[in-house]
Amino acid sequence: MTGPYILTIIFVAIILMIVAIVKFKQHPFLVLILTAIFVGLFTGLDGATIIATVKSGFGNILASIGIVILAGTMIGTILEKTGAALTMANSILNIVGEKKSVLTMGMTGYVTGIPVFCDSGFVILTPIAKALANSNNMSLAVMATALSGGLYATHCLVPPTPGPIAMAGTLNANLGLTILIGLVISIPVTLIAILYAMLVGRRVHIPANSDTTVSELLDKYGKLPSALHSFAPILVPIVLIAIQSVVNFPIISNFLLKSSIGEFIKSVLTFFGDPVIALIIGVFVAMTLIPKSSKKETLTWLSDGITNSASILAITGAGGALGAVLQKLPIADVVGELVLGLGIGAVLPFLIAALLKTAMGSSTVAMITTSAMIAPMIESLGFGSDLGRVLVIMAIGAGSMTVSHANDSFFWVVSQFSNMDTKAAYKCQTGVTAVMGVTTLAMVLLLSKLFL
Repeated sequence: MTGPYILTIIFVAIILMIVAIVKFKQHPFLVLILTAIFVGLFTGLDGATIIATVKSGFGNILASIGIVILAGTMIGTILEKTGAALTMANSILNIVGEKKSVLTMGMTGYVTGIPVFCDSGFVILTPIAKALANSNNMSLAVMATALSGGLYATHCLVPPTPGPIAMAGTLNANLGLTILIGLVISIPVTLIAILYAMLVGRRVHIPANSDTTVSELLDKYGKLPSALHSFAPILVPIVLIAIQSVVNFPIISNFLLKSSIGEFIKSVLTFFGDPVIALIIGVFVAMTLIPKSSKKETLTWLSDGITNSASILAITGAGGALGAVLQKLPIADVVGELVLGLGIGAVLPFLIAALLKTAMGSSTVAMITTSAMIAPMIESLGFGSDLGRVLVIMAIGAGSMTVSHANDSFFWVVSQFSNMDTKAAYKCQTGVTAVMGVTTLAMVLLLSKLFL
């Protein structure tokens, strides 16, 4: 079977997948599973092999990251329900200062977007954005765009958000390094979003019409958890995972293995730094945020987190099934030669993710699907090293930002909660996500040029 034929089948499968999700409103889980079967059948795989591959691909990806996604979603739900997200916002405001309120909103989104879905984070923090816009006599469009940009940056680039976690699992990337690189790249991307908000958002006049100040808003929620307590469910897992990555560096690992005490220390840190253990610990840290008056809600809130993650788990597993089928095909060599000849490298995963994102609307689906397609060819692309795999994740994340428009639920959350009409939302939300995606890709290309 020739390379062009295989690529044509995959291209047709992508088009049919987009049409099924966008036009016929089919759930991505069913579409991805059917796409995997379609590709298998039309590329000559026998029925038994296709079924076995789909089942193993679905199960293998969930075995590696399913618990992590569930735990991460539960942490985000508790942060939302207990008001810890508001505490984080107020803490950043106290550090940065109200005069730099646009920077405050962007950085608040940056932090909140790590554990909390961008849609929920925007809803939670909109009252603070309105209060700050009102007190600074500023268009709400500025604050809303800065907040949206900050949330989107870490939502698309930093675990434990489900999309980046799923990509790390599919591409067999080091999760600690993914978190570190994602956090670093997200900072300038968020700053670009803030700059865009100040330059473009100020031209869109939207009165804040807030009748409460920030302090009054926080008082309305009653006693909120302290800043350190609020940040702990995010920081503890990240620190544990980072430590595990450090102790597994060859130099440090070899040093520790020279003695029985060092070997014991390494085994303990490796155990607690495993993403599954680290995130479960994060859940229990988050549960300490629940006040006594709401302890009876603990089970309900945890169940909400599990329910919210169900769709993500289904789509992630289906993406794994598609990836497993693609790995049965010789597309790595075909695409590898083509890409190496063109010299486009990380641009390929960016373009695929951007096409899927723009066509289907969901960043998470774009991330999961693209990573499944890229996995078989990552060595051929020249990104087989630990850093290379992480940079591919960042490139896919960049594409999954590009762009948020009318078929994206986040587009409507931003526009409706910040009183934007559709024209203004295209100028602010669609515009800022386009700039963020291109900026992220530029950083990936720079890093790959310098270090690969």
